[in-house]
Amino acid sequence: MVTKQASEPFKFHETLTQIEDRAVREVLERVTGRWSLSVLRILAEVNGPLRFSRVLERVEGISQKVLTHTLRTLERDGLLTRTLYPQVPPRVEYELTPLGRELTGPVASLWRWVAGRLPEFEAAQAQQRGA
Repeated sequence: MVTKQASEPFKFHETLTQIEDRAVREVLERVTGRWSLSVLRILAEVNGPLRFSRVLERVEGISQKVLTHTLRTLERDGLLTRTLYPQVPPRVEYELTPLGRELTGPVASLWRWVAGRLPEFEAAQAQQRGA
């Protein structure tokens, strides 16, 4: 496989300090983690509050423990809210914040971009297997 190099490196954001750049990379790693995108997509599709058990049902293959961790991380980053209703048994609902809803636009664009190029990704993988 031949890798093309640009004549000059692409800069994502020239004015960031090293500390800011590291912080951006850390947030991106959390947001694009294995389960985060699925949770964000499900909450965006519902466009309203969703109970923990309903999120668990809709994220195929995730464990209760991993979903709890993922939801806490997304809440800590300000992308969703957690509402606890004091009843028996306790009811917990999750919903995207305005920041989380705003993020779904660029994520959906990236999702569609990848989906539209699946044959190219598959061809590259086949080429690598054959090499």
